[in-house]
Amino acid sequence: MVRRSRSRKLQKLTGLCRREEGLRVKRSCPSCPSEPGGEEKKGRGNPVSVQLFPPELVEHIVSFLPVRDVVALGQTCHYFHQVCDAEGVWRRICHRLSPRLREQGSGVRPWKRAAILNYTKGLYFQAFGGRRRCLSKSVAPQLAHGYRRFLPTKDHVFILDYAGTLFFLKNALVSSTLGQIQWKRACRYVVLCRGAKDFASDPRCDTVYRKYLYVLATREQPGVVGTTSSQACDCVEVYLQSSGQRVFKMTFHHSMSFKQIVLVGQETQRDLLLLTEEGKIYSLVVNETQLDQPRSYTVQLALRKVSRCLPHLRVACMASNQSSTLYITDQGGVYFEVHTPGVYRDLFGTLQAFDPLDQQMPLALSLPAKILFCALGYNHLGLVDEFGRIFMQGNNRYGQLGTGDKMDRGEPTRVHYLQRPIALWCGLNHSLVLSQGSDFSKELLGCGCGAGGRLPGWPKGSASFVKLHIKVPLCACSLCSTRECLYMLSSHDIEHHPAYRDLPASKAVGTPEPSLGAGAPQDPGGVAWACEEYLSQIHNCPTLQDRMEKMKEIVGWMPLMAAQKDFFWEALDMLQRAAGGAGQGPPPPES
Repeated sequence: MVRRSRSRKLQKLTGLCRREEGLRVKRSCPSCPSEPGGEEKKGRGNPVSVQLFPPELVEHIVSFLPVRDVVALGQTCHYFHQVCDAEGVWRRICHRLSPRLREQGSGVRPWKRAAILNYTKGLYFQAFGGRRRCLSKSVAPQLAHGYRRFLPTKDHVFILDYAGTLFFLKNALVSSTLGQIQWKRACRYVVLCRGAKDFASDPRCDTVYRKYLYVLATREQPGVVGTTSSQACDCVEVYLQSSGQRVFKMTFHHSMSFKQIVLVGQETQRDLLLLTEEGKIYSLVVNETQLDQPRSYTVQLALRKVSRCLPHLRVACMASNQSSTLYITDQGGVYFEVHTPGVYRDLFGTLQAFDPLDQQMPLALSLPAKILFCALGYNHLGLVDEFGRIFMQGNNRYGQLGTGDKMDRGEPTRVHYLQRPIALWCGLNHSLVLSQGSDFSKELLGCGCGAGGRLPGWPKGSASFVKLHIKVPLCACSLCSTRECLYMLSSHDIEHHPAYRDLPASKAVGTPEPSLGAGAPQDPGGVAWACEEYLSQIHNCPTLQDRMEKMKEIVGWMPLMAAQKDFFWEALDMLQRAAGGAGQGPPPPES
């Protein structure tokens, strides 16, 4: 009986194999040569080209693949590149990823852009304290159409998507898989409001001060009495960050359209700066201590002095902290407002041009190229120009400028060998840079004070940018650091291409380059000068332990691939362990 059952199974299998031989499908492409000797091979039947199938059927089959596999399949040949790049495929993928998304959005490739935005969206965070110091992911709202901006507050996190919906991610007590009750960050979400353009809160780095959330939104207002028509007007709505309750609302005339909002100043005299679509800046003053009182009053909206004194300037974006504001024009120029003498001294090293009676007077910064974006800390700032170069300025007490020393800089100073960053962030006394290597892997670099775990892997801090011990998501695009946690936003927009340009040959020579004699070889970027400076710093270290630590900092500062940096760091750790930490004095000068 056993032999008979085995023989029957064998017959069924051979029958199936014979049937499959006549149904084999061969992928053929006009650009691919035919297989040599294919006609002479027997027993395979006639191959069928995949191009004989209807395109709609092929697109329907491909749409069931994961996004990563669709991209990989589109790189195999010209035919599959056209199939995988069709909007019909991405429309089905988008509906599968976000079933509630009905509108295709904007852009040249709206469905592909929408699908990739929803595939790559994510908010990651790593707490500085506690036992578990690993990267975690927050809850992902199903209604969100990608992630555009985020802002952590005292208790929660707010996220704005590309459809103008503002989400309220709450911290809550949840039960773990082991049945334990634990406090989890950003694990539940609700929709705070729709039609939002931008939002802001207290500009200080400490989230304890972020009590209110200011939302710039568009709302439909009823028209003239007796008519059914309505018109869209911009407004600013104020919400309590703890509960999401709206406590205040101010509506502007329908002729004024704004695109960005920032805050500056103290709670009792909070300045709201509003940037119009035409590049003009308006401001109004609000007393936050009276927002929770149920009453109505009128605020004065006035044109800011930077737009009054320089009417020809068209501001593209703004950045602010508690006592200063920075404006970037559409031509890449940078203008500054500093409202306190202490911050002015930290930023510029002098009080010579500070006027306490005219704190809104804009100050122009002298820069060699067009500035694309910036980061503004309490008493230091970072600028990134069109060539991907990073310039730092301000207080450098903890090494937060990343220049390798702790000397203050009263003017923009370039940080060499750290180029083309994806994002830049400046905090109270440390700075972070999100960069991408040549192998498309991303890493997070930091400098300044390392107290409280704010520089993972470098508790003593660093005066130069070093690689932090944290796993960076593949599509990370922005970051933010608070006292308790480090946040990274993941999102990829195919319409947003890198705007960096290649540095012309006439400008490739670095600023700190020494004078070259006649016939001396050129040193683009001052590489030889920097290496000599590195050797001088290592030579001045008194012990072997200090030299090893300095070498680790230098490796993190150099423009190497992530794998190369990891190799050098591991090799230095091995040498340090082999030496047993025994310190050696510096060699004599003649060596």
